Amino acid sequence: MEIIRYPNKEQWTQLLQRPQNPAQVAEGKVMAILQAVRERGDNALLEFSRRFDQVKLNTLAVSPAELQNATRKMRPKLQQAIKLAIENITRFHKAQLIEEPRVETSPGVICRRKNVAIERVGLYIPGGTAPLFSTVLMLAVPAQIAGCSEIVLCTPPDRDGNVNPVILYAARQLGLTKVFKVGGAQAIAAMAYGTESIPKVDKIFGPGNSWVTLAKQLVSRDTVAIDMPAGPSEVAVIADESADPEFVAADLLSQAEHGIDSQVILFTVSGELIDDVTAAVERQLEALPRKEIAQQALQNSRIFLLSDLDEALAMANQYAPEHLILMTANAEKLAEKVVNAGSVFIGAYTPESAGDYVSGTNHTLPTYGYARSYSGVSVDSFIKKITFQSISENGLRGIGPAIATMATAEGLNAHKYAVSVRLAKLNKQGAE
Repeated sequence: MEIIRYPNKEQWTQLLQRPQNPAQVAEGKVMAILQAVRERGDNALLEFSRRFDQVKLNTLAVSPAELQNATRKMRPKLQQAIKLAIENITRFHKAQLIEEPRVETSPGVICRRKNVAIERVGLYIPGGTAPLFSTVLMLAVPAQIAGCSEIVLCTPPDRDGNVNPVILYAARQLGLTKVFKVGGAQAIAAMAYGTESIPKVDKIFGPGNSWVTLAKQLVSRDTVAIDMPAGPSEVAVIADESADPEFVAADLLSQAEHGIDSQVILFTVSGELIDDVTAAVERQLEALPRKEIAQQALQNSRIFLLSDLDEALAMANQYAPEHLILMTANAEKLAEKVVNAGSVFIGAYTPESAGDYVSGTNHTLPTYGYARSYSGVSVDSFIKKITFQSISENGLRGIGPAIATMATAEGLNAHKYAVSVRLAKLNKQGAE
């Protein structure tokens, strides 16, 4: 990891740059995939499976038998862990369902807002070197709490045509039945446009590689909404001299092992901690099965030595990390000053991996600086909020003149007439 000591504020923007997203170079190729799926449906998906996943499939749908058989392959300890995760994720997300009050904005003018579930949602679950079965929980649980009537799940198969059994187990535990063996940009296209096998959805959720991310952004211009723009996983840690260097190193590596394009950042006020953390990273790295991936990610990563914690937090807020860990003596107080982060982890015993799995918060979060303007996935992500208004006769008498005046000022005479015709009728009735 590159160590940068006391950088000038004018340098921050350049020093905090993420690794370049390689998908931007491949936009034409992703567009070709989307177009092929749109035009040729399942045939295109089967062709891409042969080309990209080196597997020949006869059908895209995961059968009920495959879902059922996945349970037999699960160790009891893992089943219990998944059950606990589902309970905590459900408990946290159910609390987000808040019924809003009716508001009388003027006498006789009642306004309210109602939560209505998005009917059809698509969940993308990455496979590859780290099948993210936990993402099934993070997406399907809030979708079900919101009341989505159709949930479609796509995930890539292995070279034998099978889906990772833990992904299938998690899907079955949540009652998901529309599960399909398709990954990559072509899976996003399938859910965006629909094919003979895969239903078209209204909104697509889930992380993925740079091609998947680009495909989501491209289809969102056309026919379907997406959860958020996202890129490679990342973590920032703010630590002072009170932090345990072994903990800091473990948290940095927990994100570095995600992928070679991941980035980890340490902001600290202690030069001694830098030495201890870098030594701990080297020790812990040797024991990681994904050592080579983490090593490449560390080449994109940096340690910043700053003058005080206020400066460290200011730089972290400018970076706007997906995950922000606070390992300082005043972590709770510091947390209140965070304005840009996907999710915040407070104190020495709150590792980022807790949020990834079992604490209850959602791990589908904005990356690549999008935490400045986007929230992580929640029940709200699966809901449309529709406003309603009801105006009585007296209510219209009260606000009607203001409506007519504003409509006239904008030159929209039909808007004015829609009010004045009603007011005229009310005046006539009053005169009779």
